Amino acid sequence: MKYILGALCACAMATVYPALATAGTHEELGNADSGRVIYQNGKGDDVPACQSCHGADGLGSDDMGTPRLAYQVDTYILKQLKDFAAGKRIDNTMSAMNDIAKALTEQDKKDLAAYVHTLKTPFMGSDLDTLRENDVKVGVPYKGAEIAKFGLPDHGVPACKSCHGFNGRSAGRMYPAIGGQRYAYLKHELEAFRLGATTPSSEDEAARDNDYAAQMRNVAKHLTDEDIENVAAFLTGAKPVVPGNPRAPVHM
Repeated sequence: MKYILGALCACAMATVYPALATAGTHEELGNADSGRVIYQNGKGDDVPACQSCHGADGLGSDDMGTPRLAYQVDTYILKQLKDFAAGKRIDNTMSAMNDIAKALTEQDKKDLAAYVHTLKTPFMGSDLDTLRENDVKVGVPYKGAEIAKFGLPDHGVPACKSCHGFNGRSAGRMYPAIGGQRYAYLKHELEAFRLGATTPSSEDEAARDNDYAAQMRNVAKHLTDEDIENVAAFLTGAKPVVPGNPRAPVHM
C-alpha cells in the first residue's frame, strides 16, 4: 500500500508541477564550471564563497547549522536560491542567504545548482555521539526509522520514503535528498515547517513556508519535538544503499 501511495504522490506532483518532472540535466540548468568558481571563490563583495559555510566538499556543518549540499538535487537547489532571492524563504539560521541570493544573477543561480549537483561526496551524516557529548539533544535513530519508513498513520504523518525515496536518498528530480543530511539542519527545518503550518514567514522569520502545496508543513504540524529529533537522528545516518546492493542511486 505504501508503494502505491508513493507512486500516486509522485504522479500528482508531476501533474501539478510539470516543470519539475521534465526539468533537464544539470548541464542544461547551468554551467557547472562557472558555478564552481562562485562556490569556491565567491563573486564580488556581496557573494562570499559558498564553501566558507558549506565546506569545500559540500558536507555542511552542525556547528554552523548549514546543510549538506553534496548530492543534492539541482532543481531543488535552484528553487531555494530563487526563493531566498525573492524572500519566499527566510534564512533563519545565519541570516545570510537572502542577501547572497539577491546578489546572484539568474545565470549564477543556475550555474551554482549545476555545480552542487556534481558534488558526489560519500554519504556521511552527523556524528551523533559527538553531538551528545556537546550536550545536543539527539533523538533515537531506530524510532526515527519507523517514521521514515512507515510514517505515523494514527497522527496523519506519511512515510518520508513515499516522497523522498529509500532512506531519503531523493526521488528523482522532484524531492530533495534528506538522507545523510546534517542533524542540526534537519531538526531546524522540520521545526520551521511545523511553525510555518500556522504562522507565515512574513510574520515570524523562524517559520518556513516555501514548500510545494504545503506538503512539508502538513506533515510537520503533526510531529512532536521527540518525533522530529528521532527522524532527524535516523536520516542523518541513513545510507542510500543496503548490503548486497551496492548500486548508488543515479540522478539524471
